[in-house]
Amino acid sequence: MHSKSDIRNASASLKDALASRGQLSCIWFSLGSPALVEIALHSHPDVVVIDRQHGLWERSTLESVIGVARHQVPVIVRCVDNSAQSISEALDAGAASVLIPLVESAEQASNAVSSGRYPPVGTRSGGGVRPLLGGFESMKNDAERIAVGVMIETVAGVEHVESIAATPGLDYLFIGTGDLALSRGDAAAQQLGLDCARVLAAAHAQGLPCGIFTVSAADAVQQLANGFDMVVCANDIETARSGFEAANTALRERVRTAPKSL
Repeated sequence: MHSKSDIRNASASLKDALASRGQLSCIWFSLGSPALVEIALHSHPDVVVIDRQHGLWERSTLESVIGVARHQVPVIVRCVDNSAQSISEALDAGAASVLIPLVESAEQASNAVSSGRYPPVGTRSGGGVRPLLGGFESMKNDAERIAVGVMIETVAGVEHVESIAATPGLDYLFIGTGDLALSRGDAAAQQLGLDCARVLAAAHAQGLPCGIFTVSAADAVQQLANGFDMVVCANDIETARSGFEAANTALRERVRTAPKSL
């Protein structure tokens, strides 16, 4: 049984959200702004994803943004890489889940799982300011709620996805459609849909949820209909770009069509 201090310290759980709500919408953040995440939380996303691999998030801002969001929604951190340090930094900051990029083998998936679990199950080191707020036992209890996911985003990852999905302790798969298209090269137009279907089938065969990076709300709706469990309804870069472009385009059109003053 968890104590009151455990409950106060615990981050919102991705595992619980998947179990209770089934299909989840994510907002993906790369610009490194905790304030922008706080604004986005008013739209009530199911999950927020903090992209440390390609985003502008420093360690201190990672701590800040997770502090803002973690009791409201599960926070996934896409780690820089599959190193123990990268995974530990995200979990020490209070993330509900780590998402490991460019996984291409069961061995790499197993390494991610081990780095995300305390001994004797894994090799994660105990510590971090936020995990220890409720004490050592609270730290261990909260760790039981952590979800470890891996990204399938290369041809090699697709070719080994069945063995990756069978990795003990793995919690979900997530398709990186952009990198997978790059990896397929000229064959992407014909092959990408088949690749995504294969990854989805491999995940569900093992009882694992499967997410996919989507580039628009319409794309997200379609992928939910295809059976995916997590989709990206918006990302901060595209939302900012399209919003600024729409505002400037509308203003220019109004100026062009406005009656000329005498």
